[in-house]
Parts: sequence; C-alpha cells; structure tokens
Amino acid sequence: MSTYDKIREIETEMARTQKNKATAYHLGTLKAKLAKLRRELIAPAKSGGGTGEGFDVAGTGVARVGFIGFPSVGKSTLMSKMTGTFSEVSEVEFTTLTTVPGVLHYKGAKIQILDLPGIIEGAKDGKGRGRQVIAVARTCSLIFLVLDVLKPLTHKAVIERELESVGIRLNKEPPNILFRKKDKGGINMTSTVNLTNLDQDIVRSVLSEYRIASADISFRCDATVDDLIDVIEGNRVYVPAVYVLNKIDQISIEELDLVYKIPHAVPISAHHEWNFDELLDKMWEYLNLVRIYTKPKGMLPDYSAPVVLKKDRSAVSDFCNAIHRGILKEFSHALVWGNSVKHNPQKVGKEHVLLDEDVVSIAKRK
Repeated sequence: MSTYDKIREIETEMARTQKNKATAYHLGTLKAKLAKLRRELIAPAKSGGGTGEGFDVAGTGVARVGFIGFPSVGKSTLMSKMTGTFSEVSEVEFTTLTTVPGVLHYKGAKIQILDLPGIIEGAKDGKGRGRQVIAVARTCSLIFLVLDVLKPLTHKAVIERELESVGIRLNKEPPNILFRKKDKGGINMTSTVNLTNLDQDIVRSVLSEYRIASADISFRCDATVDDLIDVIEGNRVYVPAVYVLNKIDQISIEELDLVYKIPHAVPISAHHEWNFDELLDKMWEYLNLVRIYTKPKGMLPDYSAPVVLKKDRSAVSDFCNAIHRGILKEFSHALVWGNSVKHNPQKVGKEHVLLDEDVVSIAKRK
C-alpha cells in the first residue's frame, strides 16, 4: 500500500470515529501515525524525480515574504505593483510555474518578495507543484495568503488545511511543552496547568507510536494531542500570515465592512492599487522589524540608511554585528538616543535592547 493510500485510510478512519473521552486514546494514536506518514511524504526525494528547478531562490534582504493562493487570484498583479518585478499576468490558471523573486524597499528595509505558483487542494500530497511550493513557504518570514474576496473563507480554509498538514503553523506560537527523550527511566509527565485535552494514557499512546519508552515531558499550557505531536516531530515552522483579500472593486461597501471582520485580513484591489498603505503597514508589523540609525562620532545621525533588525534580536551586539563582525572586538560602550533609554543620550553596554528608530553611536576601546 502506498503512503498516499495509508494517509487516506487513516483520514477516513478518523472521520468515522466519534470524538469523546473513550476514543481519545485511539484518535491520539491515529494522529501520530498520520503525522509520521506526512513527514515521509513531504521529505525531499533522495533520488529520481525533478530537481525543483526554478524553486530554489537565494535569500536576500532582511526578510522574505511569500505569496500563496489559488491560481488567478491576483498574486502576480500584486507582485508587479509592489516591486516592479514582472510576473506574467493572465486569466489562465497556472500562469506562474516557478518562484518569481522580487525586492521591495520599505522603511529603509530590503524585503524579498516571492510569487509562488498557484497552490491547489492536495498540495500536501504532492499534487501539482505543491511539494516545491510548500518547501519554499517554510523558509518565509511572512506569508501573504492572497484570496479572492468573492470566496475568501472557502479558499482560506483549504489553504490553511494544506499548510497545517505539512507542519506550517500560521499566526500561532509554539506550544509551551518541554520534551526530552531519555535512555531509561520511563515516562515522567508533569504539568503546571490543568490539562483538559490530555491524560497520561493518551500521552503514552502517542509516545508509543513514536517508540519512545523514556522521556521527561512538562506541560506549561493546556495542550492538545496535535500540540504534543508537533513538539515530538520537532520540524514545525511558526509563520505569521496576512490574509490579502483581493478584488474589492467587485464588492459593495456593506460587504467590505464584513470582510474587515476577518482576523489578520487586509482587503485590497491589486489592479487599482487600493489600500496598499494598510497592507504594507501590516506587513511591517507582522515582520516584527526595527530600524536603528547610526550616528558617527561628532556627526549628525544618518537617517537615510537604517540598520534593520528583528525585534527579538535587537541588542546593541546585534546592531554591531549587522554593521561589521569585527566591531565587538573593539567595543567599549554605546550612546543611545530614543525610546529604549531614560536619558538622551544614555551610555549602555552591548546587552542593551534597542527599540524602533533609536539612534546609536558606538565608542571603541582606547
């Protein structure tokens, strides 16, 4: 029996099984089996098959935004308008057959934009170019799910299901579970919260499917079976996503009000370039970037070319390394102006965390 057939068989059995306390153990085992099969399916082929030509794109800039959507929803038009990169536009489905890269300069940051071929239902099982599209999607800092505003929820549900099945988690944080395999000692399970979805039998059933006989597991959130499997698999990626609802020129104001109620959504018209400002602001917010300006000693700050950093890696040491790796060897202290300090300027060390639009002057050891 092929892997595809095994997956379909398990999915059918899960659909037929009623969800209650009595079946939780059985469903947990089935979910673990399904996760293992899907991991096999999306793993890169070791031999034979295509090379994925046209999909491997060298990274450039401080972040990577991937456009994912069904064919003919306007990804290529949006890409062309945002970056000036030509990605063939047509009413015919599957016009884009490879990854088309472009670069967007925004707030001093160089951001790579990737127009991916139209995803179809069954991409997780390798249909169409699904495997290659998903592989590139896993490398993105942010995903734009481009949807037709006339049928947004239908397409949204399908694409989310496809991405979820291959370990891409949209707008989610990793589950707060500490997991460590051991050579011996059995299963040691603890929790700091009340677990409403799991008990020791369900946890043991999942671990048994992975042939794990000894492990320490500490739950610090009210986790589900899916959360536990994600942690055991260890290959999940957690990516922010913006739902780009295109073609708003085809709907009424009343319908637009309803569209705005969809979480993480920005309605636009790529053809008319409507609402691009809001889309770019949302992109910047979800990329979690900060701009830091340099100030050479005795000179005015340079506001023309900020150093752009990830918000969670924006210490003075990160700022120095972004300019040149050798700076920290001669680092004495930094003078900082801005929201991260109480006084302007303030003398700080390399561990100090910088905030957006801070100005920094580096002093070297004498």
